[in-house]
Amino acid sequence: MNYETIIGIEIHCELKTKTKMFSSAPNSFAAQPNTQVSPVDMAFPGTLPTVNKKAVEYAIMASTALGLTIDDTLIFDRKNYFYSDLPKGYQITQQQRPIGRDGSLEITIGGQKKTIRIERLHMEEDTAKQLHFNDYTLIDYNRCGVPLIEIVSHPDIRSGEEAAAYVEKLRSILLYTGVSDVKMEEGSMRCDVNVSLRPEGSKKFGVKTEIKNLNSIANVRRAVDYEVERQKQILLSGGKISPETRRFDETSKQTVLMRKKTSAVDYKYFTEPNIVPIHLSADWIKKIKDNLPELPDARKERYRQMGLNDYDAEVLVVDKDFSDFFEEVVVVCQQPKLAANWMISSVQAVLNKLGTSDLGSLKFGPAQLGQLIKMLDVGKVSSKQAKELFEDLVLTGKDPELLAKEKNMVQISDDKQILAWVKEVLEKNPQAIETYKNGRTNILGFLVGQVLKLSQGKANPALVSQLLKEEIEK
Repeated sequence: MNYETIIGIEIHCELKTKTKMFSSAPNSFAAQPNTQVSPVDMAFPGTLPTVNKKAVEYAIMASTALGLTIDDTLIFDRKNYFYSDLPKGYQITQQQRPIGRDGSLEITIGGQKKTIRIERLHMEEDTAKQLHFNDYTLIDYNRCGVPLIEIVSHPDIRSGEEAAAYVEKLRSILLYTGVSDVKMEEGSMRCDVNVSLRPEGSKKFGVKTEIKNLNSIANVRRAVDYEVERQKQILLSGGKISPETRRFDETSKQTVLMRKKTSAVDYKYFTEPNIVPIHLSADWIKKIKDNLPELPDARKERYRQMGLNDYDAEVLVVDKDFSDFFEEVVVVCQQPKLAANWMISSVQAVLNKLGTSDLGSLKFGPAQLGQLIKMLDVGKVSSKQAKELFEDLVLTGKDPELLAKEKNMVQISDDKQILAWVKEVLEKNPQAIETYKNGRTNILGFLVGQVLKLSQGKANPALVSQLLKEEIEK
């Protein structure tokens, strides 16, 4: 029996507003526990919620970037459940009328493009953070009330690879809009993945399992791949899939049962009585849409027009800070392809060695790297010298022109001086001329090396090669 995998993904993304969704308490990460709260967050009697306008603006930006239709009336609902992570005993969310509906994004798998439909994007408040120990639980209410958007996909995803590509693309789009820092390791973006299997050709969905709170793109793929195989083995052995909530254990690389789902939870939704419907003017929505920043796909296309290939463009836009750094380098050196090569190989290698993606950890900035590439491009230094200067740049952060002078490393591109060295080398190696003329042109590499040795490595290699060929032909 062959089975088809059906996957839908729900993503919760915290918005980087200064204050919380319905209170004036600060919205900040890593503060001392229970210091970023207000009477509204703690549900003191007589307190009322006030909608965060910036959060609404961010939700409209995210909806626009994902091609969703914006609802011009903002309506909130009350989701009732009694649990320790929300003091009110309910969550303010959007159930009936999400701010955005019916969008999509495009992923690329194996060179093939695929569209994943997005059902909805709605706004809500985050819950408190719980820290579980053996015999007790501590609660940090700093996260309680932080603005969230929840993005729900249609069940269009068919593999762990597609799931990871979807999450990565969505994360990139949200990062470029500036609505969130989408740091999965800090919990500002969290993924819940629903996985089910059905016989190939069947139209009826199988019983789904939910995998909660996946905190990295790699774990999204690993968790889905494991869960698909787990369910497949159960079905092939004649068993039945139970509706469950599971988590992904990073040590064992397996999904682990959290709880069984015996019946659907009735949250008894009703319209939030303390927030009246808010009409969003067409002019305000249009202004937000018109000021949307450049998105990853648009930037990739612009990079292609700059002469970069698909691979370079794809790698550069994955991380917005990395892409912005590249753009500043290009402003200085005016050589996009050279800049892309240095960013993807040399700069990325340094970041990998440091074990970070934070460009702020580098001792040099884009202006210095751009200057180094410019020196290479105009022939002031050779490729070998540029690589040596880059190593010094990583260690010291000094100006590359200054470093070159300190190391007496300025490349010589004077035709007369190089020609004199070329003639001297040819006079010492007359047999090499005959060897070259007899078709063994690889001897040219030896001759170039001799000229560079004579010049103490300062002669421009390209010019040396050109002048050698000209002299031999004479």
